[in-house]
Amino acid sequence: MEKVWLLVAVAASVLARAAAVELTFELPDNAKECFYEEIEKGTECTLEYQVVTGGHYDVDVLVEGPARQILYREIKQQYGQFQFTPDHTGTYQVCFSNEFSTFSHKLIYVDFQVGDEPQLPGVGEHFTAMTQMESSSQKVHENLNSIIDYQTHHRLQEAQSRKRAEDLNERVLFWAVGETLGILVIAVGQVMILKNFFADKKSNQAAY
Repeated sequence: MEKVWLLVAVAASVLARAAAVELTFELPDNAKECFYEEIEKGTECTLEYQVVTGGHYDVDVLVEGPARQILYREIKQQYGQFQFTPDHTGTYQVCFSNEFSTFSHKLIYVDFQVGDEPQLPGVGEHFTAMTQMESSSQKVHENLNSIIDYQTHHRLQEAQSRKRAEDLNERVLFWAVGETLGILVIAVGQVMILKNFFADKKSNQAAY
């Protein structure tokens, strides 16, 4: 298994029935990377992924259950989302494959949510209705989580756009260097041709 480079963030919390993993890793060419998670029966799970940079921005994705049954498979996808509720408790694996690429490295963002998000400490721990302060705190917490999600997607879009701009700038630079060399070669060739032309004319006049 290749080494995983964490570039954006890694947040992992294992609770009674809730866990979350958010990371960005580099997937080399001709490589396959798998992640494993122990999930209980009936726990709602959500997988979200996106190819940030590399090649044609595509990757093969596979989600398998404990009995190696295929729950989700996509070929050469740039981004996607998959929600499922396991029927059996066990170890589930999510695999990303770049084996079809011979030279392009991929940068992939993964957000794997397992179970519901735990409530704030002290909120929801009693059987009475929440107070106005508790309701406000819960609302602020949900809004902050939404802001974090928006920021994450904006960072991914910014990274993708920056990579495309850098690739375009590199291509323009190479094209400009090629044109400059072509102009220099043509200029030198024209000078040499004109020089030989006048040299031949002087030789002919001298012969007469």
